[in-house]
Amino acid sequence: MIARIMVVEDEEPITVLLRYNLEAEGYRVETVMRGDEAEVRLREAVPDLMLLDWMLPGLSGIELCRRIRLRAETERLPVIMLTARGEEGERVRGLATGADDYVVKPFSVPELLARIRALLRRAKPEHLSSLLKSGDIELDRETRRVHRSGREITLGPTEFRLLEFLMQSPGRVYTREQLLDGVWGRDVYIDERTVDVHIGRLRKAVKRGREADPIRTVRGSGYAFNERFAGAA
Repeated sequence: MIARIMVVEDEEPITVLLRYNLEAEGYRVETVMRGDEAEVRLREAVPDLMLLDWMLPGLSGIELCRRIRLRAETERLPVIMLTARGEEGERVRGLATGADDYVVKPFSVPELLARIRALLRRAKPEHLSSLLKSGDIELDRETRRVHRSGREITLGPTEFRLLEFLMQSPGRVYTREQLLDGVWGRDVYIDERTVDVHIGRLRKAVKRGREADPIRTVRGSGYAFNERFAGAA
């Protein structure tokens, strides 16, 4: 599954820098410029990791971090605090409030990416596995290749991401809106029926002859990676 990272930062140049580098690493990125808005977004969907600025309009990062740790839904959310406050006392305060790591501005992008990978490795190890296998389908995240029963399947970038997303949670039903959010991202505005088009292309690519269809359509709900198929390996 592609890790989702929420960047809560009110300085636009830093937000642009972070989005560019995080997306280049393959993460899904959501950006928020206010602390109070971030709190609302967290009640809608919890990301896999948060980059949180200390000084924010609406609600400070340190207060948002404190509230995150008080809610059962977010108490284990990995949080990296970003701040210009480099004094030892401030670092201790940030960590004591609940931040998992603390990065002082200006920061090294490669170092920050390494810290993100380390946190995800501990908190969400499934995001770092390079090979997904269900039934007779194998998806390799590193080589960007898909095989079924030994034959290579050619997929476009969107179909690859869609298959990767579905294979991560076999049997789970996703609505079109959830698939749009997870595969295309919240900031992309396209029609929900676009999902149907790409599901059709994915099915055509992975199914040959009498092979089982690995994508299950749930009438009135959405789509799922066929749980019975996934357990057939």
